[in-house]
Amino acid sequence: MVKEGDKAPDFTMPTDGGGEISLNDLKGSTVVLYFYPKDDTSGCTKEAIGFNESLKDFEKAGARIVGVSKDSVKKHDKFRDKYGLNFTLGSDEEAGVCEAYGTWVEKSMYGRKYMGIERSTFLIDDSGKVAKVWRKVKVPGHVEAVLEAVKEL
Repeated sequence: MVKEGDKAPDFTMPTDGGGEISLNDLKGSTVVLYFYPKDDTSGCTKEAIGFNESLKDFEKAGARIVGVSKDSVKKHDKFRDKYGLNFTLGSDEEAGVCEAYGTWVEKSMYGRKYMGIERSTFLIDDSGKVAKVWRKVKVPGHVEAVLEAVKEL
């Protein structure tokens, strides 16, 4: 379980647009790494749109945003295009990055247990250390809380 003060686990994964991203590539930048369950579902869409609408404020504060789910690059491309998202979407189809950050968890809905992504956000400072962690995120007000934390770094 990744905690505040830990060195952020490194990762490399494919992204929307056929690219690739690694934490190492982002060294020297503040990174907002947020994990969400699935492209184009109501909560995930609201969260993505929220980050996108505040993107200029995050950039002004020196932060890069990376959204991560198990969706394929192809699904990420459709999601990005449908909502005009201008930040990176990482595809973690094997859940390796999710497992490294402790967001691949057992969930329960209507009495049925299954594995899924726990909506979580990690604020990683420019030295690669985890500055703040939000787990079991509720979407309303979350983007604003993350932006405030970025500005305090």
